[in-house]
Amino acid sequence: MSSAKDVNFRLSAEQLMGRLHLEGKYQKLKPEDFLQITENSQSGEFCAEEKFAQTFLQKLLMLDCTVRCIKIGENNEQNDPQQRCNEPSTREAFNDFYGEEAESDDETNTSDAIDLMDAQMAVFHCADGFLKQLMVTKLSQCQFALPLLVPNPFIQQIEFPLWTFRQIKKSWKTTNDTGQTQPVYRAETPMVAFFRFGSVSSSKSQLINSLINEKHNTFFHRNCPGSSRTRILMDGVVEIAWYCPSGEKTDKFPQCVAFCNLHGDAGVNEKQLDIITRMSSVNVVILTQMKNNNNAMTKIQRLYQASKPLISLLPENNSALKEVCQGKYRIGLRDRNQSTVFEELRKAINKGFSSLESSSLFKLNDVAKHLNITVDEKTDKDCRRGKDAAQQMMSLMESKYLTEIKESFLPCQGKLWHQWCQKNSELHRPTLGELHKGENIEKNKSDKKSEMLKIREQQQRSDVREFIQIFIQQLNSQEGNEMVYFLKWLGILLDDFTESCSALKHEYIQKLSAVFDLKKKHDKSQQQMAGQEFEIITDKLQAATFGLEHIQREIGQIYESCSSVKNNKKNLKIDFRTLPGLAAKMMMSGFPLELMDGDAAHVPLIWVTAVLDELIKKLGDKRVFVLSVLGIQSSGKSTMMNAMFGLQFAVSAGRCTRGAFMQLVKVSEEMKMKKQLEFEYILVVDTEGLRALELAGRSTRNHDNELATFVVGLGNMTLINIFGENTAEMQETLQNVVQALLRMKRVRLNTSCMFVHQNVYDVTAREKNMEGRRRQQKKLDKMTKLDAKEEDCNKEFFSDVIAFDVQNDVKYFSQLWEGSPPMAPPNPKYSRNIQELKDTILSKASTASSITLSQFKMRINDLWTALLNENFVFSFKNTLEISVYRKLETKYINWTWSLRSAMLSIEDKFYNRIANGYIDIHDNDLIAELKTAKDEVEKSMKSYFDEDKDKDILCQWRGRFVTQIKGLHDDLVKETERKLNKAIEHKKARENLDERRREYENTLFTRSKECAVSLKSKGADERVLKKEFDTLWSKWVTEMAEDILPLKDFDLWDDVTQVLSENHELTFVNQRLNLQDFKQIVHRGDYDDYIVLQRHLEQSGEIVSSQNNILNAKCNDSVRQLIHNVMQETQKIVEKSPVRRNGYNVSYIQAITDCVQKLVHQHQSGNQTFKLKREFITDLCLYVCNTAIKKFTELHKEFRESNDPRIYLEKHKTQYYSIFKNHWSGATTTTILIDFICSKLEPSILESVYNKTAIDFAAQMRSDIRALRENRSNLEKHILKSLAEKEDFGQYMQYIQQPKEHFKQFIKKEVKKYFNEQSEIILNSFKGNLKQKEQIVSNAVHVVTVEVKNKRGDGNMWFRSFTKTLTNVLKFTGESRVNVTEVKDLDFLENHLSKTLNEMMIKLQNSFSSINDIKMEKCRKKPDEILIDHFCQCCWVQCPFCKAICTNTMEDHSGDHTVPFHRSTGLNGRFYKGTSNLANCFCTTEVASDNWLYAENSEEKIFWKEYRKGGPELVNWSITPDLSELPYWKWVVCRFQKDLEKLYNKTFKGHGEIPYEWRRYTKEDAIKSLNKYI
Repeated sequence: MSSAKDVNFRLSAEQLMGRLHLEGKYQKLKPEDFLQITENSQSGEFCAEEKFAQTFLQKLLMLDCTVRCIKIGENNEQNDPQQRCNEPSTREAFNDFYGEEAESDDETNTSDAIDLMDAQMAVFHCADGFLKQLMVTKLSQCQFALPLLVPNPFIQQIEFPLWTFRQIKKSWKTTNDTGQTQPVYRAETPMVAFFRFGSVSSSKSQLINSLINEKHNTFFHRNCPGSSRTRILMDGVVEIAWYCPSGEKTDKFPQCVAFCNLHGDAGVNEKQLDIITRMSSVNVVILTQMKNNNNAMTKIQRLYQASKPLISLLPENNSALKEVCQGKYRIGLRDRNQSTVFEELRKAINKGFSSLESSSLFKLNDVAKHLNITVDEKTDKDCRRGKDAAQQMMSLMESKYLTEIKESFLPCQGKLWHQWCQKNSELHRPTLGELHKGENIEKNKSDKKSEMLKIREQQQRSDVREFIQIFIQQLNSQEGNEMVYFLKWLGILLDDFTESCSALKHEYIQKLSAVFDLKKKHDKSQQQMAGQEFEIITDKLQAATFGLEHIQREIGQIYESCSSVKNNKKNLKIDFRTLPGLAAKMMMSGFPLELMDGDAAHVPLIWVTAVLDELIKKLGDKRVFVLSVLGIQSSGKSTMMNAMFGLQFAVSAGRCTRGAFMQLVKVSEEMKMKKQLEFEYILVVDTEGLRALELAGRSTRNHDNELATFVVGLGNMTLINIFGENTAEMQETLQNVVQALLRMKRVRLNTSCMFVHQNVYDVTAREKNMEGRRRQQKKLDKMTKLDAKEEDCNKEFFSDVIAFDVQNDVKYFSQLWEGSPPMAPPNPKYSRNIQELKDTILSKASTASSITLSQFKMRINDLWTALLNENFVFSFKNTLEISVYRKLETKYINWTWSLRSAMLSIEDKFYNRIANGYIDIHDNDLIAELKTAKDEVEKSMKSYFDEDKDKDILCQWRGRFVTQIKGLHDDLVKETERKLNKAIEHKKARENLDERRREYENTLFTRSKECAVSLKSKGADERVLKKEFDTLWSKWVTEMAEDILPLKDFDLWDDVTQVLSENHELTFVNQRLNLQDFKQIVHRGDYDDYIVLQRHLEQSGEIVSSQNNILNAKCNDSVRQLIHNVMQETQKIVEKSPVRRNGYNVSYIQAITDCVQKLVHQHQSGNQTFKLKREFITDLCLYVCNTAIKKFTELHKEFRESNDPRIYLEKHKTQYYSIFKNHWSGATTTTILIDFICSKLEPSILESVYNKTAIDFAAQMRSDIRALRENRSNLEKHILKSLAEKEDFGQYMQYIQQPKEHFKQFIKKEVKKYFNEQSEIILNSFKGNLKQKEQIVSNAVHVVTVEVKNKRGDGNMWFRSFTKTLTNVLKFTGESRVNVTEVKDLDFLENHLSKTLNEMMIKLQNSFSSINDIKMEKCRKKPDEILIDHFCQCCWVQCPFCKAICTNTMEDHSGDHTVPFHRSTGLNGRFYKGTSNLANCFCTTEVASDNWLYAENSEEKIFWKEYRKGGPELVNWSITPDLSELPYWKWVVCRFQKDLEKLYNKTFKGHGEIPYEWRRYTKEDAIKSLNKYI
């Protein structure tokens, strides 16, 4: 090209890029820009220029051959206004048809149009290496020609994009062999070069198409839609395509042939011409008429004289095929039948091949050897480095046998990994033989785990091979493109290396055919022999399969082994904990992650979990829509997903995906901004085919069931892919799917499904579609009935299992290929079917629920753990639901706290009102006061249930929690109203007492005033004054209380012994009291000393020991339950006793002992097994009375202080001395009133501050103390930590046997500890509340003064207003002893009262110099009591086997009782029947076994799996099989083994022997496990 032409060409190229909106994007377009989920832009044949790149690539990635029919520009037929034309009668036909104007318009229109191939090449130039490779690969799959030599318009060089061909393979079959598949860059084939000189009338590309496939435009030509006269980027491009024979007689060529096509004038593109003619086997040139001395003719002459065959096509000649000299042919084109021309051309080419030498075969790699061209693999540094690193790895495999490679290079994933998987399966599903070896399941389980750990240790000790070291090093050091190139190169080179196993594949097919043939002959011996041979060849083929997934699997096993052993491999140069991050990088770069190892049929859970954790760290916990694919082998699942989303799942006939792989597809920002999709990624899970041939002989229906259940459970939606409509093929697949969906329904996993029938002919016939769908519905209903019986659930129709619309959820796909492979292009209908399916999926996804990556991780764990057990539904534990529910419980705790704390403040306000004389209170008053808090809670609830990321899971509990909060609100109102009414009754009952107090105060006030005035007149000093007042005070108090007997204290223990002696001898009662045995009655391990077996049950001889052991165990459980019931009932009596109001009375002790006697009698009357000794009844009475005495003593003290006038008056002595002194000193009425007000305010302010401080501190402690921050489960976790740290066996037993009491004590200790540690903060807060109350009173003084002055009121009005203002805030009953009408100067009153108040408050503040000065017992409800009420009003039902506490935060909750982790039942004293061996088993292990237990109060045996049949207390317990029990309880059993054996008088021996594994746990391990599991 000339320099001027170069400039013009570059200008035109830049203009083209501008029109396509690709300016400035040279080599910047990446695959991820087009592989993300976007709006469908493929509809219609027209495409706007700016949208071409997106539309073109979308169609191409979906294998849509109509990509070559896109019309670039606006649809003129629809958008352009119709031009108004004159009537024909006014026009001249000649001018309209042949005039210059018409030609001008046509020329303009043509020149303005963008040629489709120019547009394709524009996208090609703007693509980076990976997108170019993807484009070329997809073009090849569409049977289009591929760019081989490309003039670059930006750097003016010719490029050979060798990298883009690396993933293309071609398959062909000749009549002489069985066929072969080769990468095109390694294939050695004849090559025919086509080129032209000058401008010719015949289409060269169309000629080549006729040779390859006359029904498909392999090469784009001038007559194709979208072609333009003006070409900018295609001139000089050499395209290549391959013809692949099928081994049939109709093949046009007997061998694979490459065709190269030079676009444009060969005379101008000399470099390209030189390369293709040098490498060709046959040259074909189209010539126009030219002069002999023409430059082009010179080149033709050189080709003519060369040895290679040359075929000249002459558009101006009409002669038939003629060999003008040896190897040189001439064919005329003018006015000749096209079919004849094509046939002659084919014959000429084949003749040319007959003289072909092997040196003349074309090899794509050799193009790179030519000078003056650039090769992408050499110029791209990242590509070059990636290749070098991959070749370094491959060099280690030289001279290695293919079948030994995996065993040599990947030791961790071979036998050791398979052995571990086998052991893990046995751990969850013990064989019958193992079950009958012995009943010590925990020991068997522990032995299995030890064996598994040994295998892990062997894996960990094995050296990391250099091959893997290099791989890890490269991934660890590379970023971005270099890493992706490295991985792609390694995949390519590994594929090359394993190509040598084609002989094995051939042998595999032969052996398989032989097996099928022998089955027809019914010769069992030959069948068995053939089957064994088939197994051997299958193993060899499996060993020879080597890809990236196997390397990734090895790294996963390195990580899992190191994690299990908790140590790095010796020669691993990096920390093993960084390995999951490398796999996450691969996944983010578009590579699939193996989810299930297809060879071991096992999920490497530790590895997959770790990779997903790293993915979450790198991406964030993104929301994903999980799309699973399921179907029989080779039904086109992976092909369909690759076409739909542009994925990289492996595809090859007869060798399907092994296991399950997952890959991320990003959702575009545009889709998210428009809120069309509420998730960031689609996560596609592709699976091995059901009924896979590779698994024949070892695969069972169970394996397919597991796989189906796993992928259906994982997916938000599952595509069930079926090849054709063959009923026999569908039957088993449908049964697997329906059974999986039934299971999902029963474990509340919401999923949906769609059925895709591939390779269905005549899919356009509506009637056939309707009939097919009807049959589909019928078949699904039938399968549902069958599987419902097997799954033991009542379902009749498929629609009972899942929301399913047979019209929209069943899709029929055309066959993939339009014609017969290998030359058939994809069927355009197939790509349209793909797009329709994709649109349907996205439409459903837009309204369906999605999950986060962390939730997906949980679901993998839950599903796989459940699948490892025999009974999936029984074993399934929905960790995600549990996690969401726990968060909801924490929210619920916060909501209840908001209501409770608000009600406590309201309660204070109403107590003040009652104290101030307002005794008319209704529930509406409380409801109105609580409304604000209730509204805020309801608003918070609505926001949480509507907006939380897990709202789809939360919705199932919404109604229950709304009802529960409403119930709590109503209960709080009801309970508070009850307490307030009780206070009102108490106040009314005290009216006489209060009246008498007023009389006392009036008398004292009058006498103080008179005496003070008298003493003043005598001139006494203050010392004499004080002495005189003390004398008079004693005299006055004695006179006023002389007719009232003083209230005395009681010796409550004396009352207890007297009451008990009514039924027992006094000496006996005193003896039991002095022994102090009663204090341990709750904590005893057994009650044998208290039990007497009934005579008719006592036996002699050898039987007695065994039977008594059994009976005593039941008796002990029964007695323990009796004690629990007695404690609950007597506690209610204590709480109801009106000691605070009426004082103590011996009748209260009598009521308690009567209750004990009654309950024991009821227990005895219903029990024919044993009797309880009188020692038991006496000790139990002493125990509950001991608890009651503490409470009665405290309440009676309060009663005395409130009701004894001497005590009451003595408390007011200081106040009256002040009045006395004021009168003596001649103080004014105002001053005396001020002193009176302050004397009344001081105790009231203190009481209010104490009550507010208690509420504030309770709230603060909920925030500051970690144990009290969340829900009850969190509190229990901290209790267990505390128990472990203290190692106090007695405390453990209290926690197990009296959990509620232990929780209360723990909260009290935490509160006390907080007070000690945060004393300064508490003191400052307390003083702050004092200051706040002072401010409230000061404000009231000022407001009342202003108000009364405005009304021109007097002191009486002021006092009344002041009292009323403080009604809700403080107790201030105010009958003033001062004549307030004498107070005239209200300003003076305000100033001096404020001053005195301030002095009083300073004095009060100074009186609290340390935390010890704060006496929290003065609070109406102490902080610990508030917190105990908050946390302990929940479910306290204990597991009947191990005594674990139900963790539900609601006391009378609906549904089953549950607990996350159960304990060893030996902690509760359970032992094995007929032995003295304490049980070491866990409930969660037993329910998964075939062991049995005895029903409650019966000798009936039931299986542990059917434990709910064991009695009423078991019916409402849900105990899920689980092998992940807390190491914590194993440590506890080992740590306190001797204590437990002593307590229960039994041993951990025999069946209850403690496994060695348990003893390896340390206290630190135990505590750490709490953080991990709870």
